[in-house]
Amino acid sequence: MTAAAPEGWTVTVVGIGADGWDGLSPAARRAIAGADVLRGSARQLGLVPAEVDAERVPWPSPMALAVRELPTAHPGRRVVVLASGDPMFSGIGTTLVRWFGAAAVDVVPHPSSVTLACSRMGWSVEETTVVSVVWRPLELLVPHVTPGRRLVVLGADTTTPGLAADRLRQWGYGASRLTALAQLGGAAERRFTGTAAAWAHAETDPLVVTAVEVVADPGTVPLPTVPGLPDEAYASDGQLTKRDVRAVTLSRLAPLPGQLLWDVGGGAGSIGIEWMRVHPSCRAVAVESRPDRAHRIGQNAARLGVPGLQVVEGKAPEALGGLPAPDAVFVGGGATEPGVLEDCWAALAPGGRLVVNAVTVESEAVLAQWHARVGGQLTRLLVAHAQPVGGFTGWKPAMPVTIWSVTR
Repeated sequence: MTAAAPEGWTVTVVGIGADGWDGLSPAARRAIAGADVLRGSARQLGLVPAEVDAERVPWPSPMALAVRELPTAHPGRRVVVLASGDPMFSGIGTTLVRWFGAAAVDVVPHPSSVTLACSRMGWSVEETTVVSVVWRPLELLVPHVTPGRRLVVLGADTTTPGLAADRLRQWGYGASRLTALAQLGGAAERRFTGTAAAWAHAETDPLVVTAVEVVADPGTVPLPTVPGLPDEAYASDGQLTKRDVRAVTLSRLAPLPGQLLWDVGGGAGSIGIEWMRVHPSCRAVAVESRPDRAHRIGQNAARLGVPGLQVVEGKAPEALGGLPAPDAVFVGGGATEPGVLEDCWAALAPGGRLVVNAVTVESEAVLAQWHARVGGQLTRLLVAHAQPVGGFTGWKPAMPVTIWSVTR
């Protein structure tokens, strides 16, 4: 959403690296030299030579309101905003474009910290995964920590490499190789290296990114991002959509990047968690009436790398009121509760998906009525697992599950 700005107002955003003025392109230097006002952090402003005749105004902390008020803060003056590296890579350039529109923002980029890190490591940028934990939980690394993967981790302070090493040890990836790259591109550039298990650098540098080559310890079982994690990956009281049924259910829900799922009757949270693990931009809300289960959903979500899962403690359909409109809805419990399916169906826009699982005759009857009313697909899933029978092996069936899936 764009914000109001004076007609014809524009701002120039110039990326600058740790190498300061020496590393700037001629275009970037001309933009800074022509400014009446320079805005940036104290560190960024200090990289500009004293002979540049412009008023230097550092951002306050927090800076969000000052950025929002930028169009009216310096009337009639040419404003240049300094940004670290590429302003459009998790930078202030992205924020300004989002608020004031692309036409109002002229960007002069600089190589990003990711580009510089990959060049130092000899890694292909397109084959490297970037994870930002700037003021965000380190658990966001979890879905990306799989053997052989290369990660560039963006952190907020000197402790990020050490904290990442600690988490990797906890998750069974202590053999992973870490390189903390500090002051990239500047005269003070240096690196810290080691394995996660033997990381010896509790603090490094305020300007640091961490390159990780993921190596699993012996016995570590990697968790994929495709649906169907082992049931043992979840803490539960038994209220859990089991692995095989979960995989089929999520195939019907069809997770897509950027979309939102309602997981109604969350149980252990497995459907919402695995929806979010498909892509970092996937979002989910788990609605659970029991406080102990709601708390457990949050714990499972954090441990499995999706701490952003929203947990709403309450009973459907009342708890659904006020939630953001979903792209897909899963009902794992409560299909027979009056109003639940009606409200879930009404919340979906055209193209939205509704998937409901049933294990009782009563809930199957409700699904049959809805199927007759609005269509969709009814599927009965019967799963059996091999178990010992004396000296032989036989099949032990689980309760059959009826799945109703429909697109609005």
